[in-house]
Amino acid sequence: MKALFLTREFPPYVYGGAGVHVEYLAKELSELMQIEVRAFGDQDTSEDSITVKGYLFEDGIFKNSDEKLKSVFKTLSTGLHMNAEAIDADVVHCHTWYSHFAGIMAKLCYGTPLVVTTHSLEPLRPWKREQLGRGYDASSWIEKTAIEMADCLIAVSEETKEDVIKHFNVDEKKIEVVYNGIDLKEYVVVKETNVLEAYGIDKSKPYVLFVGRITRQKGIVHLVNAIKYIDPDTQIVLCAGAPDTKEIAKEMEDAVEEARKTRDNIFWINKMLDKKDVIQLYSHADVFCCPSIYEPFGIINIEAMACETAVVASAVGGIKEVVIPEETGLLINLEQQNVAPFEPVNSDKFSKDLAAGINRLINNKELRDAMAKKGRKRVEDFFDWKAIAKQTQTIYQSLINN
Repeated sequence: MKALFLTREFPPYVYGGAGVHVEYLAKELSELMQIEVRAFGDQDTSEDSITVKGYLFEDGIFKNSDEKLKSVFKTLSTGLHMNAEAIDADVVHCHTWYSHFAGIMAKLCYGTPLVVTTHSLEPLRPWKREQLGRGYDASSWIEKTAIEMADCLIAVSEETKEDVIKHFNVDEKKIEVVYNGIDLKEYVVVKETNVLEAYGIDKSKPYVLFVGRITRQKGIVHLVNAIKYIDPDTQIVLCAGAPDTKEIAKEMEDAVEEARKTRDNIFWINKMLDKKDVIQLYSHADVFCCPSIYEPFGIINIEAMACETAVVASAVGGIKEVVIPEETGLLINLEQQNVAPFEPVNSDKFSKDLAAGINRLINNKELRDAMAKKGRKRVEDFFDWKAIAKQTQTIYQSLINN
């Protein structure tokens, strides 16, 4: 069997949870079958059971295009180029809307069974219009077309499956729920502290950690606004970069500047660190906070749990299937508006509730330590990539047999 992955992200160009998913799933599946990856980038590698080729076309064709539409046009162009070389795989597997047009063309032109993993859904990300303008209508159409013509849809959580059924015309029998996973050997507690020292983080005092992109979806501004309610001796470490837009970058800068007026223990690492450095931050954090307002799964939570860190997270999407309240962390209820954008009805209350959860764990070492151990155990029991790869292989085989 041979599977072809079509993806925007693949090492060394990984910036989000979908990219992490593709990287590790491809690695584990390559132990079971031949894997070919066609990605956005300049990759060009070949090993025994996995080949990777990048496609990146910035040749000036779109230099005069509207700035918000350039990424959409380049995405469509890249999708065509991905299909220009013959496809000989038994199944094509797409990840995120950026690869969906390539998947559509592969199914239509080569007749290859199409699998789509729904890492997120455009109808539930209305803030993308800030980034794409009218291009958001195009990305939504591409996603809808791919999802409704796919031979199988993989939802990363039960709630994501429900969202797919609600927003798209899809036969429920075509949807399989397969969780994200983690490399249990890589994500472990480490003793090294050089990253903390490099950024001036005091090793003798507790800190709460955020890891993620600066985007509406991740809710980081709500955490920054919660800082004034967090115990003053608790350090705040924000490992946050890659803003979606200049506007949200400015909003983040202003919020951090305001928070720093009353305390000097806020550490903003304004870039995406490599995995080893992030694992070190997870390992020494007392609490990990995930304030997302939309999260189909939330892979960062299992990364933190694997590194034995208690979690305070918003009770949205797949997070509710990952974090067990009062056992592996705390879930903070988030009453959301029913119209776009899906912001909290009362953002200050949400920030206060996040701070209350963080303060509770910071001040209760016994509870924090118990959650840390149970969190690691839960990850080991439910989120192992090897088991997830076997589930995926079974899905592929069922499509080929049909």
